[in-house]
Amino acid sequence: MIDDKTFLNKPNFTKMVETTVLDTKQSYMDAVLDLCNRLDIDPEDSKKFISPVIQGKIEAEAMTLNLIPRQNTLQFD
Repeated sequence: MIDDKTFLNKPNFTKMVETTVLDTKQSYMDAVLDLCNRLDIDPEDSKKFISPVIQGKIEAEAMTLNLIPRQNTLQFD
């Protein structure tokens, strides 16, 4: 999955995160940390590779786990 020829950018990192989540059944937070560990990237530096889509999924997980305050959501009838 990860080789020396893979150029690390947002689309590639997003694809790697999605693949890791599907293959290992991890949360998005754990998948990002796992990839940082495997790619020898400081988690602080991974911020530039995280797409808005992945960021939103991580934020939703954090709200579910009460790690950040929940925001108001619209409920449709």
